Amino acid sequence: MIYVMVKNTVLFGLLIALSCIGSPEKSKNLDSSNEPKQTPTEVENSQEVVLKLGAERLDAYLPLLKNKGVGLVANPTSTIRTSLNSENSKYTHLVDTLKSRNVNLKSVFAPEHGFRGIADAGEHVKDGVDAKTGIPIISLYGENRKPTGDTLKGIDIMVFDLQDVGVRFYTYISTLHYIMEACAENNIPLIVLDRPNPNGMYIDGPTLEAVNKSFLGMHEIPLVHGMTIGEYAQMINGENWLKDSVKCKLSVITMKNYSHKLPYSLPVRPSPNLPNDQSIKLYPSLGLFEGTNINAGRGTEEQFQKYGAPYLDKNYFDYRYTPEPNFGSKHPKHEGQVCYGRDLTNLDFKPHFTLEFIIEAYNHCLEKDKFFLTSGFTKHAGTDKLQKQIVAGMSEKEIRDTWKADLEKFKTTRAKYLLYD
Repeated sequence: MIYVMVKNTVLFGLLIALSCIGSPEKSKNLDSSNEPKQTPTEVENSQEVVLKLGAERLDAYLPLLKNKGVGLVANPTSTIRTSLNSENSKYTHLVDTLKSRNVNLKSVFAPEHGFRGIADAGEHVKDGVDAKTGIPIISLYGENRKPTGDTLKGIDIMVFDLQDVGVRFYTYISTLHYIMEACAENNIPLIVLDRPNPNGMYIDGPTLEAVNKSFLGMHEIPLVHGMTIGEYAQMINGENWLKDSVKCKLSVITMKNYSHKLPYSLPVRPSPNLPNDQSIKLYPSLGLFEGTNINAGRGTEEQFQKYGAPYLDKNYFDYRYTPEPNFGSKHPKHEGQVCYGRDLTNLDFKPHFTLEFIIEAYNHCLEKDKFFLTSGFTKHAGTDKLQKQIVAGMSEKEIRDTWKADLEKFKTTRAKYLLYD
């Protein structure tokens, strides 16, 4: 979704990337009637583009869609930049791009939060018809998480284009699993249009145990996996994770000039409660609060950039806020109640995973029996050990030492599927 332009210096390119950081307004405007209808030929032909996304490599995948009935897995992040003017960047949705190229688009399959990205986390999304295009929208976060045979009728090839954030409990990789499985079972080829992982420069956290598999974690991987969605799709296939070890006929349209070390700012929020770069960097760490009774900024404009609860010690925490219903959170935890905790919006936070915040919150919780939602926390952590370790008073270093062997094992497996340095 972002091109980093290099004309004179690397600094110039970084300034342009920073100018494209997402905002609620940008996310909302993607669905407006003023969305540009042109296709990104200007971008395709530019010789100055450093980073080119899979979705923007039209010449690589449009021939594969010719004379085919096409299904598309998409949401508001499925966009292509159409202008190289960094001060007036324009985007077109992949749906509009494909339609403008006369692709026979049969259905759009929508993940958690829906096609337009306005549903709360965990909220069921209904099937429907996109008012703008008239294309049927099939929900993959309602009655079915996996496409059924009926919803796949008339589809000869499937295209997957979602922006992931590299965290195991972020459900787009679970949707990817079920799409691959359905395609394999119905002999439908799948094309994954690759996008950067904004947390792709590291691997960390506890590894999921098989007994704790759920839609918040279907595979035995660390909490932060350090892979793009295309690399992850290859791992799903290669490690025989699909039901009955079926294989998906998979093609990954890779990015050009991408590296896992490349900083990447998303121009569109990937889901309602990840509004900016800071929230995305903090999400692996603060996401664990989803399995507790601690509010992680939902019901504010700084989601996943703060945390608090009425029963955290107000004599220790000097920050307070009151969650109220808003975009993305119809009923946030502790709605209308004063919460004591931390404001991390201006914290200089380099991308990494830490237990610092959850350990501090637990240690200064006045009602510890209310802290953990045990089942939910285990699903997010992927193991029941982490809760026990925190309750037992283990330090972060002591807890991290218990992850080392699993992390090294995963890194060896991961290396087989990497497409980028």
